[in-house]
Amino acid sequence: QVQLVESGGGLVQPGGSLKLSCGVSGSTLDYYAIGWFRQAPGKEREGVLCISSSDLTTYYTDSVKGRFTISRDMNTVYLQMNSLKPEDTAVYYCAASGVFCPSWPMEYDDWGQGTQVTVSS
Repeated sequence: QVQLVESGGGLVQPGGSLKLSCGVSGSTLDYYAIGWFRQAPGKEREGVLCISSSDLTTYYTDSVKGRFTISRDMNTVYLQMNSLKPEDTAVYYCAASGVFCPSWPMEYDDWGQGTQVTVSS
């Protein structure tokens, strides 16, 4: 079992940037893939990005390519979000899986509590 805590959300203007953090405890990141997901009001949960235990990146949606970057260190996974758009507004969650990035969010084992990202002028 892995514990995950998201932080870094907030209010940002369109075109701005935010950096989210996913703090991981209970194990080291060497053994887990960590994914970022988001859920907007009235919408289904959407996969954003995943980074595997071997530092390979998987994009779950083309809408963030060229704007979002995922990275990791000893106990934290980061989501750097640039050129933010209003449609990026959502609660962002991180989740832990096995060594490889799963194809579907239902395959993740442990989830954080989420952090709100609001993009508005």
